[in-house]
Amino acid sequence: MQRRHILKMLAAAPLAGGAARLMAAPAAGSAKLLVVFLRGAYDCANLLVPIGGEARAFYDASRPTIAVPRPGQAGGAVALDTTWGLHPVLASSVLPLFQKREAAFIPFAGIDDLTRSHFETQDAIELGQALDRGRDYRSGFLNRLASVLGGGPLAAVSPIAFTDQLPIMLRGQFKAANMALGNVGRQGIDAARSRVIERMYRNTALAQQVAEGFQVRDEVTRTVKLEMDAASRNAMTAQGFELLARRMALLMRERFDLGFVDVGGWDTHVGQGAATGYLANRLDELGRGVAGFAEEMGEEAWRDTVVVVISEFGRTFRENGNKGTDHGHGTVYWVLGGGLSAQAGGRVVGEQVALSPATLFQNRDYPVINEYRAVFGGLFARMYGLSPAQLDRVFGGVVPQDLALV
Repeated sequence: MQRRHILKMLAAAPLAGGAARLMAAPAAGSAKLLVVFLRGAYDCANLLVPIGGEARAFYDASRPTIAVPRPGQAGGAVALDTTWGLHPVLASSVLPLFQKREAAFIPFAGIDDLTRSHFETQDAIELGQALDRGRDYRSGFLNRLASVLGGGPLAAVSPIAFTDQLPIMLRGQFKAANMALGNVGRQGIDAARSRVIERMYRNTALAQQVAEGFQVRDEVTRTVKLEMDAASRNAMTAQGFELLARRMALLMRERFDLGFVDVGGWDTHVGQGAATGYLANRLDELGRGVAGFAEEMGEEAWRDTVVVVISEFGRTFRENGNKGTDHGHGTVYWVLGGGLSAQAGGRVVGEQVALSPATLFQNRDYPVINEYRAVFGGLFARMYGLSPAQLDRVFGGVVPQDLALV
């Protein structure tokens, strides 16, 4: 209660740079939006798993060591409908939200950028600009959304990024705060164990081989780690995300209307795992984080809240030679909230295609058929009642795709 009282006092004070006003939303003037950016490109094909027919056979053949088993098998996916199943580690966190119609998934989502570069694609998404125009780094799309919402007369709109630095998505003329809630769970190379083992073999015939073996391993691991960290742009890892998500919920419930957070550690080129393993652990922590966020928001605020989980792109449908996946194209977005519509809540929505070698993009990746600016544009039109002219200020030239999410 003391912490709540302090936050209410903070809510009465203006945010640095000044407060603005929020436009009327259809039936809800207190709408809240949180964008969660999974930096590093997570493997959506092991989140939303094909479970039926030829698509399942293609999935199994493409992923001999990292395929999530079929529903009913040990460690099997949880069936959402006749086409898709959910990774089993999310059975206790995201699945209950899906069953309450408070979660939905949008497969084949993303951006038409074809660079497969983490940095290029992350920037392009955060800017939210048409790809056939030169990039203007002066504003990101959430900042432009805040500027549009700031013209309304109903309530203050306050954006915040829960990050060390203000992300591109929130940079611009509208003043936004950023507050890092802590980088947690970063794992370095365990040099201590290597030294112990090297001492064990010192002065033996295997000493040189052991030392050289560790040197090669360290060089390879260091290179992969640097690439993964670079892809994550120093975002927090999914480990420890639940505690931070609950803190974010408290702040958004009491003070902020637009939120952004990025979570790194998704660049799974090596040793990705299937029902268990590295990716499963990351998904588990992320799932518990978004479920904890929903719980901490409370029933009333959660009805007015939408959480959108995105990533810069997907990963290759076929596993690579290192039992991982490489940079891909289309991905799966998550949409969560207590006020999702009956048409979207508890469903897999958006345009879809049957998975086969013929429908993969360039015979390797999920295609993008639910373009992210169109998806967000349709969501913003429903959440905030934005006109076509207002949407054009957020996403220039966009044709919104109305998925009836809220």
